[in-house]
Amino acid sequence: MSRVQLALRVGDLPGSIDFYSKLFDTEPAKLRPGYANFAITEPALKLVLLEGEPGQDTALDHLGVEVASTEQVDEASKRLTGEGLETLTEDNATCCYAVQDKVWVHGPGREPWEVYTVKADSRTYGSDSAALPQASPDQRS
Repeated sequence: MSRVQLALRVGDLPGSIDFYSKLFDTEPAKLRPGYANFAITEPALKLVLLEGEPGQDTALDHLGVEVASTEQVDEASKRLTGEGLETLTEDNATCCYAVQDKVWVHGPGREPWEVYTVKADSRTYGSDSAALPQASPDQRS
């Protein structure tokens, strides 16, 4: 199974959690300080909310495709590199309260995309690669 991920940086995390719970008729699958994610079945979507500055407008943080295995991440990395795209891989990265394997690429508008798999939960937030150029002035997860 795979699903698209949409990560938003929000200025009102509790209000956003309430709104998206109502919009998608589901509660967050994971709640941590400054972080919430929804594993939505229909439509197949992983919605991630990242706490931003109080009062800021919601902004796109990054996009992703969650896949079931490290092998699928590796296949995506090979395919994307073969298509001539610049990639950055991260193995056993701690990000968003999870241990993940992932590969990053950027779209033509500099929007960051990751293809990733979650290997385990983590008690810490961690951080994505700081080496990636930012899609916007907002801090990425």
